[in-house]
Amino acid sequence: MTQLHFLSIRGKTLDIIDAILHTGEVVSVEFMLDKIHLVVEEVVTNIVKYAYPDGADGYLDVEAENCDGQIILRFRDGGTPFNPLTKGAPDTSLPMDHRPIGGLGIYLVKKNVDSVDYEYSNGENILTVVKCIR
Repeated sequence: MTQLHFLSIRGKTLDIIDAILHTGEVVSVEFMLDKIHLVVEEVVTNIVKYAYPDGADGYLDVEAENCDGQIILRFRDGGTPFNPLTKGAPDTSLPMDHRPIGGLGIYLVKKNVDSVDYEYSNGENILTVVKCIR
């Protein structure tokens, strides 16, 4: 398992995504890198943009694990409590310019992994995504 700690995350979205995508766990499943990249990009972008309001900066911890035919990514932040799984699915039948903002990112995450779980524990948002690789 690889554990990554990012402190002072504001403005470092691309660096964080790159570091996660270069963990041994993710590199080992190159054949599904596109899906994992999309998931990591959506989750990290939302945490950096919205977890710490009012210009505050914060941290993001990421665990990457390749275990029992699964890639498990766990994202922890100390930002405002927010369960993205309560967001309803966007109406993808509407034209892009008529869709309300929000919800598409977590929708894409759900579509590209086998399970997503959220909990708020000890002052942290914890989002766990699991992708089967068999």
